[in-house]
Amino acid sequence: MKKKKILWVDDEIELLRSHIIFLSEKGYDVDTVTNGVDAVSSVKEKEYDLLFLDEMMPGMGGLETLSRIKEINPNIPVVMITKSEEETLMDEAIGGKISDYLTKPVNPSQVLLVCKKILEGKRITGQFAAKDYLQHFSDISRSLLSEMDYAEWIEVYLKLVNWEMELDMHPEIGLQQSLTEQKKECNKEFSKFVERNYTKWINSLGDIDTPLMTPQITDNYVLKHIQNSDKTVFYFVIDCLRLDQWLTMEKHLVDDFKIEKDYYFAILPTATPYARNALFAGLFPSDIEKNYPQYWATGDDEADERSMNKYEKELLQLMLDRKRIKLRNELKYIKIIDPEVGRSFEQNIMSYKNNQLTAVVVNFLDMIAHGRSDSDLLREIAPGEAAYRSLTNSWFTHSSLLATFKAIANMKNVKIVITTDHGSIRSLRGAKVLGDREASTNLRFKYGRNLKADEKNAVYIKNPDDYKLPRRGVTINYIIAKEDYYFVYPTDYHKYLTYYKDTFQHGGISMEEMILPVITLEPKA
Repeated sequence: MKKKKILWVDDEIELLRSHIIFLSEKGYDVDTVTNGVDAVSSVKEKEYDLLFLDEMMPGMGGLETLSRIKEINPNIPVVMITKSEEETLMDEAIGGKISDYLTKPVNPSQVLLVCKKILEGKRITGQFAAKDYLQHFSDISRSLLSEMDYAEWIEVYLKLVNWEMELDMHPEIGLQQSLTEQKKECNKEFSKFVERNYTKWINSLGDIDTPLMTPQITDNYVLKHIQNSDKTVFYFVIDCLRLDQWLTMEKHLVDDFKIEKDYYFAILPTATPYARNALFAGLFPSDIEKNYPQYWATGDDEADERSMNKYEKELLQLMLDRKRIKLRNELKYIKIIDPEVGRSFEQNIMSYKNNQLTAVVVNFLDMIAHGRSDSDLLREIAPGEAAYRSLTNSWFTHSSLLATFKAIANMKNVKIVITTDHGSIRSLRGAKVLGDREASTNLRFKYGRNLKADEKNAVYIKNPDDYKLPRRGVTINYIIAKEDYYFVYPTDYHKYLTYYKDTFQHGGISMEEMILPVITLEPKA
């Protein structure tokens, strides 16, 4: 491995000769100069990996030298060394883009630690990450051999997501493919687990061995802050939000909020018309259709599919009425479907501070997921899972949504509850499906007459009542894709198999689509 090259700048360099010999023995190549002018010349002539810079030197001082060096090479790491411990000097040095700060007298172990941290930190943390991941890989593999409950599945998913994000930072250790294959195996077993237990869960909500599910979330996490309270509550539902995407967003909020996270299981199908209506109504889709037919569309075409979420505000108000919760002012509901609406909401956020409950639906992540399916440009920008997380981070960093959260952080007596209706999965395998031309066009679930698919790839629902789904007609059945499969008809099979491969979809059974975060934020201020 090529030696790392260090430049040490100090007018008393001879007094540091033992330190330089020590670094040379540790495998570093160290050049020395005694003044800022020579330091600048050296940086012009040679490529250095690290620079130690004395703050107090005659002539050109350390801070001026730092400024000149950063003009030549803004990426070189600089460690400032000084006799002074004045805070203002520290601020000036840090403002000058130093990488670390040492106070004289320095000892060899301090210097070595700084070198390892800056020059070898990524390699060392990568080695430890690889070692730790291989241990967790074995632990998760052993877990798959046992009969896990829903809480253990949540733990497995959390470990997988955390490792995905850890390995994003260490692509050089080459373990991403191993993690991808393990996640694929986990989703295979998770799909079997859900298929075995789902109907029991939906008929025994609230039991100790049953996970929290979509119809319980608004009551358990939102309405509890309203009952017998004068708090202002903002309820954000971010469509198509996965746990890994939330974790990339969360880091931008830790300075402003105390953050609590829980997890729940989405209902099937994990699609907006079913899951989001259930979230706002506090009811399963079949109960919405039965009790409030005016708010449940029954058409079979795609336009009607989209129109099925017209009545979220009305369904939420009906839940408040059933719970006998009377708000001190009118329920507010906003759907952010484009950047202009988001900016308008951000600019007017203070007008909502005295409102008891404001529900906000944010559609942008769902638009990214669907847009990536249709856009070669988005596929180029986000070719894989790590890039998809990065795209989420880029959007959120510059979004009106983050600015809105920051504005709410300055309000008093306020809570923010954030969740989603479903996640999404990168669909990589096609599954052939048979059905008539009237069947719905969704890729991860379908309803229609005489639908057929391989039971290895899909759950077949002959009687919608068993899954608390709308009947839609006497002869209608549902199929729901497992793992990362997507449905393709035999007609032009290979054309559509290729067209939809490697797109982010939702509606089926996978950890990414079903295990969802629900977050409570409380301002720190």
